Amino acid sequence: MINNSKKEKISFQIIKTLLNRFERFPQDSSNNRNAPFHEAFLNAFKNQLDDKVSDIPFFISLSSWFHGLNTTLGQSFFENIAHILCDGEKREYTSKKLGNLQVYTSQKSNINTIITNLSNAITRPDIKNENEQLFIISDSETLENAIDFSTDVFFEEDNKIIAVELKTVQPNSGEMRGEKQKILEAKAAFYNKFSGKDIEFYLGFPFDPTNDPGEPTGYDKKRFMNSCINMNKYFDEKEIKLANELWDFLSGDEDTMMQLLQMINSISTVDFMDNYRYLNNVKNRAEPKYSELLGKWNLYSEKTLIDNDDTIKEKIKENKQITRIYNQVPFDKDGNYKIDRYLHLSELIVTDET
Repeated sequence: MINNSKKEKISFQIIKTLLNRFERFPQDSSNNRNAPFHEAFLNAFKNQLDDKVSDIPFFISLSSWFHGLNTTLGQSFFENIAHILCDGEKREYTSKKLGNLQVYTSQKSNINTIITNLSNAITRPDIKNENEQLFIISDSETLENAIDFSTDVFFEEDNKIIAVELKTVQPNSGEMRGEKQKILEAKAAFYNKFSGKDIEFYLGFPFDPTNDPGEPTGYDKKRFMNSCINMNKYFDEKEIKLANELWDFLSGDEDTMMQLLQMINSISTVDFMDNYRYLNNVKNRAEPKYSELLGKWNLYSEKTLIDNDDTIKEKIKENKQITRIYNQVPFDKDGNYKIDRYLHLSELIVTDET
């Protein structure tokens, strides 16, 4: 099971994402950007839309909102959840960030050969064979800068380096060659930088869009790879982590994807905004519902403060600074939990030794 500390961090991300999307949810079409071509083409589908969509301008507005949700999930939510689960981070080995890593000329040459052979269907993807061509050491060769690259998820263990590039589902055909080249170069560069450690680099997909919606955590890797243009041409099945396989790999646990969905579903309800406002109203702290909501939303830090509220108030007394902190709402305007507030107040809690 995902531990409580990570559950809370994941819940923070869920709350922030929901609040962001609620603030942007269209109430009507009055703020629509001009989209005359979209509206013109949609006129042809009036019969198909009649029983499902009564307001085409609002439908356009809602489509834009949904696209924004996709962007939020793809660019930040999945990545942040991955970092929490594996205790990893994003790494950017570019000239403007951490600096370029280096590869040997023979590694660079072998990478070009691998890519050319895959592109021309001379060879099939074979991670074992490719690694043998990448993981070489030479004292006599020239080193040169690797291409700029980043990895969405990076973590280092005693004997290995693991990197994962998170991708939105169904990448276009042009992405596969570029992703493969980047991963090959990154693996060679990591091999040189982290001497003596095994190097693993994967493409990670948060869910399988080809799977039956009735089984949201399930996946069929062969079917999924066949659905992505040129994926089989450039990638070994062993280089892909998909759906629950990805989340279990990151967490080191089982049924991680289902646990994540359950956490989202417990917070993402029709009364989310009412519940959020209720928790962000300091006058409700003494109510039983307040503590119940904190538990339901996995907000263990805040629940600790509530459970020790009498002790905290006793310690505050006439201290104006701490009183001001105590009277703050727990979430800021963007939905971020105020961790500094928690740290200040938690210092006032003393656990009696038995």
